[in-house]
Amino acid sequence: MQYILFDEPGIRTAMLPFTFTRPVAHIRIGIWTITEKWQNWLGSPVSHLTEAYLQTKFPQQTADDNVYINGAICPTDALVTAIQQLANGEALLLADQTLVAVRTQQRLGAAPTAAGYVALTTTESPTVLRQLPDIFLQNGDQIRADFAKITAGRTSAPLTDPYTRVYGAENLFIEEGATIRAAVLNAEAGPIYIGRNATISEGTIMIGPFALCDNATVNWGGKMRNNTTVGPYCKVGGEVGNSVFFGYSNKGHDGFLGNSVVGEWCNLGANVNNSNLKNDYTNVKLHSYATGQLEDTGRLFCGLMMGDYTKAGISTMFNTGTVVGVNVNVFGAGFQPKHVPSFSWGGAAEGFSQYRLDKALQVVRETVSRRNMAFTEADEAILREIYSMHAK
Repeated sequence: MQYILFDEPGIRTAMLPFTFTRPVAHIRIGIWTITEKWQNWLGSPVSHLTEAYLQTKFPQQTADDNVYINGAICPTDALVTAIQQLANGEALLLADQTLVAVRTQQRLGAAPTAAGYVALTTTESPTVLRQLPDIFLQNGDQIRADFAKITAGRTSAPLTDPYTRVYGAENLFIEEGATIRAAVLNAEAGPIYIGRNATISEGTIMIGPFALCDNATVNWGGKMRNNTTVGPYCKVGGEVGNSVFFGYSNKGHDGFLGNSVVGEWCNLGANVNNSNLKNDYTNVKLHSYATGQLEDTGRLFCGLMMGDYTKAGISTMFNTGTVVGVNVNVFGAGFQPKHVPSFSWGGAAEGFSQYRLDKALQVVRETVSRRNMAFTEADEAILREIYSMHAK
């Protein structure tokens, strides 16, 4: 049996700019990406059915028995059981008719629908990503779910630093190789997970639910609020709350980031700040790639959505509900526009021009090589395709 996570087209569009560079299931929410969650719940590898230009990096693996699973849905034990009990030709749906999974002998070339399958309905109500704010809105609950899965039957590495104070120690789990110095960790209201070889520097205050993933760092004096995930190899400082960093991104200095999502390979310069609440307490509107307009999120709190490979200069200010695309270089005085398209260069005061592709790729190569990682031909092909989508 092969498990394939598919991109539901409407959700995939709603999750832009993050799904420009990855399948929906490679979004990080909680401690793991959705892909990692399914692999661990199923106890089996998974592959992806995604956009054609992403398929080289994220290939689909099929056999004579295939289960296609909606990559926007986070697993639960009951949901996994129901999926594994599907017979060939059956589909599993949520009560609202959202397609969860289908089982088929065919290799599909596009996301499935329930048409042509025997439809079964589950009473489960799993976490489903439907719009960008869901990533941070559901992050605390997903930290709890992943924490329970990761720590089941395991013992935390010991906390050896005598100058660190822990509240709710039963909700703290430390992986081997992690370093913690003179910090205050409060896990009374939710778990704190410290990944392998992660670093919590002196003076850090951290409130759970919180996930600091493998090889990630919180710099000196960091104020880490609850419901936050700092992905692998990220370096963060200042004040961060109810936000998700996917991985390999930096916000190393002072400045506030709240109710926000930052992709991979991003850098936020010193004193970068975002607003996450409007002064008139009305709902935040967010750029929609489906309509090309600002759409009401139905939420009072919503900050910055930043696509992969984007960099913000020192003291850059982002307004409530700002969406910045892939491979943007943004800087300068004043609040930036509510939407900055991919491959833009400039700022609100200076104006924007199109980022030269050769220069953009050069900067990406330098960024990735600093972490001793390879920028592959598949990665470059993806960025070239995104550039062609936005070329003027």
